[in-house]
Amino acid sequence: MLSPRLAALVDALPLRPDSRVLEIGCGPGAAARAVAARLTTGRIVAIDRSAAAIRQAESAGAEEIAAGRLRVRRIAAEAFVLDPGEPPFDLVFAVRVGALDGRLPELGAQVLRRLAECTTPDARLYVDGHHHPIPRA
Repeated sequence: MLSPRLAALVDALPLRPDSRVLEIGCGPGAAARAVAARLTTGRIVAIDRSAAAIRQAESAGAEEIAAGRLRVRRIAAEAFVLDPGEPPFDLVFAVRVGALDGRLPELGAQVLRRLAECTTPDARLYVDGHHHPIPRA
């Protein structure tokens, strides 16, 4: 079950059945599972720097992982890179992530540079439900 707040944030995302989605700071993966449920040929990659959060997300999302709609990775957003052959993302979202919500601006700049490298040119970024541009060099 999603909290009403997370449900509203997921409902507001412009998801398509074939979306390539990146969630930054997935925690136990509740939002990632909700997104995965809306995908058919698309996929969500959910990342978090916490090993405990990733273990929880893997356990709770076993069905979505087995179906190929969800992947979880333990990595910090500022270190994220696409795996070899992995296509870029067209949608990125984060909920209460200090690097993107203004609490850690220097770290946020690093994350935005990484996002510019791993997203399509028209990709959309949503932080706490609000759309933000992904700066391009």
